[in-house]
Amino acid sequence: MKDVAARAGVSQSTVSFVLNGMEDMRIGAETRRRVLDVVAELGYRPRGAGRPLSALRKRVIGFMLDEIATSPFAAISVDGAQEEARKHDALLEIVMTGGDAEYEAAALRKWAADGVHGVIYGSILTRKATPPDMLSRHRAVLLNCYDGIGRYASVVPAERRGGEAATRALLAEGHRKIAFISGEPWMDASSQRKEGFERAMRDAGLAIDPELVREGNFLPSGGRAATLDLLRSGPRPDAIFCANDLMAVGCYEALKELGERPGETIAVMGYDDQEIAQHLSPALSTVLLPHREMGQWAVMSMMDDDTHSPIQERMECPVVLRASHNRVS
Repeated sequence: MKDVAARAGVSQSTVSFVLNGMEDMRIGAETRRRVLDVVAELGYRPRGAGRPLSALRKRVIGFMLDEIATSPFAAISVDGAQEEARKHDALLEIVMTGGDAEYEAAALRKWAADGVHGVIYGSILTRKATPPDMLSRHRAVLLNCYDGIGRYASVVPAERRGGEAATRALLAEGHRKIAFISGEPWMDASSQRKEGFERAMRDAGLAIDPELVREGNFLPSGGRAATLDLLRSGPRPDAIFCANDLMAVGCYEALKELGERPGETIAVMGYDDQEIAQHLSPALSTVLLPHREMGQWAVMSMMDDDTHSPIQERMECPVVLRASHNRVS
């Protein structure tokens, strides 16, 4: 669907509405025709097409998340899990709890009474979690979180390796004075990305200059403030590695305020590969968080009937190279 939307120059929602024949949506005839032409051109076939719902076996997977609306990544995980569930002729039933323990318990009791196949217990933040006791009544997989004793199978991003790979990409361009802007230190993602940065620098035989390290807040405001501070005091960096894309947005703003040209006079690397990364000028080099693949893995692990010890999976975070990390002029 993403390819259809890109080729037709519309949103994925528009493609979905057109393909589902929702005539009450105010989508123009020309737009509908363009979407259908691209569908025909690409040979796109919607997931589940030609397979009536009644043909599905009655296996249900419960998917419990603490939050959905506050991050795009939760929705991406849900989409990946839904896609994989369809492949296994299973239904996905989603509950957003807001972290309310009583609500979690009520949902788990309901799923136990329904005899669901299993439960995916997910977190919006990568973290060590304390799953509710009632989760033990279910076949369960933890998504974007893990328990301290490894009781459940779990999948999280390999954040340290992602930080290493991003730093190596900057080093490969000849950058040696690499600044790092972290997120809030209490977050696993922030501390682990920083550890990956430090490991790659040490492996390259380079000392980590504390004057080139700043604490941010995972928001554009933090990236802007940290970049202004970096450029106004201390040694001038060749490159700035921002621990997420939103801080890289603020970094771009600060660099331009100071007369710099991101990707030309100072290289910039982000992390997350949010939608905005490809629309910045220059397009932002960054690291992909594999939330879709994590959602798919959680369902695949759930449907695996082989008996084995719970797997603790750390999923690769590949670097997405665009234009902002190149050797500076």
